[in-house]
Amino acid sequence: MKTLIKIGMVAAIAAGSVALGATAASAEVVCNAENQCWHVKGHYDYKPEWNITVHPDNWKWGHDEHYKWHEHRGRGYWRNGVWIKF
Repeated sequence: MKTLIKIGMVAAIAAGSVALGATAASAEVVCNAENQCWHVKGHYDYKPEWNITVHPDNWKWGHDEHYKWHEHRGRGYWRNGVWIKF
C-alpha cells in the first residue's frame, strides 16, 4: 500500500513539473508600426516609443491586413527594415 502511495506521489510531482515547464516556455508574435512581424521566444518588455504590439503565438493577421514576416537572431526589434539589438 505504501508503495502505491509513493508511486502516486511521484507521478503527481512529475505531472506538476511538466505542467510548470510547459507554461514557462512561451512564445509570442511581435509587430511594429511598419507592419513587420517576427516571433520571439519568451516575453520581452518593449519601450512604448518603439511602437511594438505583442500578440499570442497563435495570432494571425486578418484577410485584409498586410504584414511582412521578418525573422531574426537574438533580442531586439525591427525598425525601418533594420534589426536593432538590445
